[in-house]
Amino acid sequence: MLGVQLAQLVDTPSGVTEALEVVAGFDTALVNGFGRLGDDDGAALAALAAAVAASPLGGPVADAVAKLSTGAIGPEELSALAGGRAALLGAVHDALAEQFDTALGRNRSAWDASDAEAETGPLVVACRSWLQELAITGWRGVDHDLVAAADQTVEALLAEPVTRRLAVLLDGFTSELRAACPIATLDRLPTRRWADLWTRALLLSWRGAGFATATVSGRLLILGVDLHEHGTAVQAQVYGVLESADGITRRVRVSVSATKVDTIVGPAIWQVLGNHPQLLKALAERRSLTVSDLPLTASGDLIWCDDSAALGEPADPFTTARVQLAGAIGPAVPPLDRDPVHLAEPVLLEGYRIKDGALELDGHRLTVELDRLPTCGPLTAAAVNASSACLGLARWDAGRWSLRPLAVQRTVKGALVELHGGDWALGPTDPKVVKAQAKSGDSVAVLRERAGRLLRK
Repeated sequence: MLGVQLAQLVDTPSGVTEALEVVAGFDTALVNGFGRLGDDDGAALAALAAAVAASPLGGPVADAVAKLSTGAIGPEELSALAGGRAALLGAVHDALAEQFDTALGRNRSAWDASDAEAETGPLVVACRSWLQELAITGWRGVDHDLVAAADQTVEALLAEPVTRRLAVLLDGFTSELRAACPIATLDRLPTRRWADLWTRALLLSWRGAGFATATVSGRLLILGVDLHEHGTAVQAQVYGVLESADGITRRVRVSVSATKVDTIVGPAIWQVLGNHPQLLKALAERRSLTVSDLPLTASGDLIWCDDSAALGEPADPFTTARVQLAGAIGPAVPPLDRDPVHLAEPVLLEGYRIKDGALELDGHRLTVELDRLPTCGPLTAAAVNASSACLGLARWDAGRWSLRPLAVQRTVKGALVELHGGDWALGPTDPKVVKAQAKSGDSVAVLRERAGRLLRK
């Protein structure tokens, strides 16, 4: 990404700020609860109705706002409000994605997958009822009893494969609310996040579980890996370029996940992803992968199966980015994923300097997410600050574009050195880290041994 391209990302597209203000007003109304709307909350809901008035959602949203003013509203009307909020964020997403694609001269596929049939079973009806109670009560009124009311529904949803996507979302959402109780005493609330989760859960309850997929084969060239770590789970999102057998070069993503306990941190995280040895070896050794008949969703996600992948030749991610990234076709974006929080576009930047947490190039600045660097690899803030080239994800958050580093090049004692987030996928290579890990013990091995002992009893 050159300075002139970076400059095109500085200005916020027209209408984005206004749309986000409408969304923020709606989210504040959720804090207070739809059962006790004040004048400001009523004005915020009216603004939402006005913002989508010219769209197919105009009538349903206006009717829902009118019903709210009378104190009576059902899951269908709440779903219309959630749809209006999602539509505004979708418009923001599209404006930002178009800005990015124009700046870098990239192309992406259009979404043309057919929607799955709406879910109408008793479990999703119970889910909507709980989400309705949540919205009427508001975040400030949520207590342990209200959160616990969803437990039986979540457990039943988890048992059904067709509703598992919704169930996992609700499981995480209720866990966050439970951990925050009593919410009335909190000084600050994650208002936008909880509104996002509420909206997504409600809209997911109306959709089937089907995903349009096609089977692909070809050579996968890895660009980098983004680790998402929580106390009880970890997910590795691998970004790459797929040279498929049909002659099309695509930007794709591979996501693999595993559960863990909160004592598994640092380099040990990779061990819980050990069911994907080919993928981990490709990351650690910076090699390509030959994939055969892997499902590819319309959203550009490869459904990973390690048995369908074979290690190929060494493939430098920086070379892949320089040669392949600009011409690779980007994936389409599913309707429910059209939210600026989901923007994560792989980019290569060179010839910059980093000062005060921002990348400077030709007089333009881009915030660098130094606080999101993984603890399970050699990529540190010091390495990023001293780098001369960076592979990363361009993201949009808090009203601006930022860069999440995945790999860097820097000069050490006159030699060019590369550091990648996945370099330790097969174990740390830094002698100091290896020594510290040996001294502290293998936490994963200890936990497995204890689990085996309990099972034998």
